[in-house]
Amino acid sequence: METTVLKKIWLSPPHMGGNEETYVKEAFDTNWIAPLGPNVQHFEKSIENFIGNNVYAACLSSGTGAIHLGLELLGVGPEDEVICQSFTFAASANPITYLGATPIFVDSENETWNISPELLEEAINDRLSKGIRPKAIVAVHLYGMPYKVDEVHAVAKKYGIPIVEDSAEALGSSYRGFNCGSFGDYGILSFNGNKIITTSGGGALLCNDQESKEKAVFLATQARDNAPHYQHSKIGYNYRMSNILAGIGRGQMEVLNDRVEARRRNYSFYNEHLSDLQEIEFLQEPDGSYSNRWLTCILTPSFEIREKLRLALEAENIESRPLWKPMHLQPVFEKNVSFVNGVSEDLFNRGLCLPSGSSLEVEDLERICGIIKNELK
Repeated sequence: METTVLKKIWLSPPHMGGNEETYVKEAFDTNWIAPLGPNVQHFEKSIENFIGNNVYAACLSSGTGAIHLGLELLGVGPEDEVICQSFTFAASANPITYLGATPIFVDSENETWNISPELLEEAINDRLSKGIRPKAIVAVHLYGMPYKVDEVHAVAKKYGIPIVEDSAEALGSSYRGFNCGSFGDYGILSFNGNKIITTSGGGALLCNDQESKEKAVFLATQARDNAPHYQHSKIGYNYRMSNILAGIGRGQMEVLNDRVEARRRNYSFYNEHLSDLQEIEFLQEPDGSYSNRWLTCILTPSFEIREKLRLALEAENIESRPLWKPMHLQPVFEKNVSFVNGVSEDLFNRGLCLPSGSSLEVEDLERICGIIKNELK
């Protein structure tokens, strides 16, 4: 007897637009296979035009590398401390340690699930009282929801601490009409395979001036000095994006607005079909915020119910995922100083990311909602 295999529904799969192959073929036809080349230049320009606000983009091999370079350009080094949002992916915090610095973690507020401005100020004052001035702040637009830009940047400005704006999940999101990625001293984008657009793997550092971009590109290409031979006066990195991957990015940028629209449509479908369930809560957009809804996230009443739903979806070949486990609860950072209020731990215990890919069909969404409703009957 044959066993019926249920269609796999992934959490956030890549979704090509059509022209990616054209630009990649162009790279092959012209033999621009190695790093750099026309696709990189075009991709950077398309990012700059989209983000606006006079940003300069340097395309890199990953968003993690972009955070690393942003912190280095801010002068972060050994024995420094960097304040980092705790409720995030590890890539927001790991680059701090690459530079020999120490992450100090700050918990979230309930409205956007991002870094709490009140706890941020408390953390800064605590470190100052101990004779330590934090070198930078890593603030994250989690799941595409802008953090409280006005409040967080007011605190940072008050104490003269620069911000690395982690917009890895927030391309296409905006706050008060300005695109995420344009608010910090440096901005970060990710084009990992699960992001709203992808280059298979890749990222970008967003700078406020051409000089900073040139410094980033210099460091990202092994810090090779301007000489006829290979000469190096600084330690550099192999972080530059290849011309092949940038070709994928060029095609993806052409459909970015469509991808944002599709993700927001997914959220609206879930909200319409599940919001009547008492056990389900959704993250709403505060006034002034526009989220790309990279992932649609729900809150359940308890860890047990979250797991019940996750396992029920898994049994039907549907991928879902708990919300990020906060950095201050991760074994690798358990000894780090943290300022917590319980918000992110509660979100982690009760929250679930639902499939949110821009290629989802209505029947896929109906199937997911049907399983959730059946489990909560």
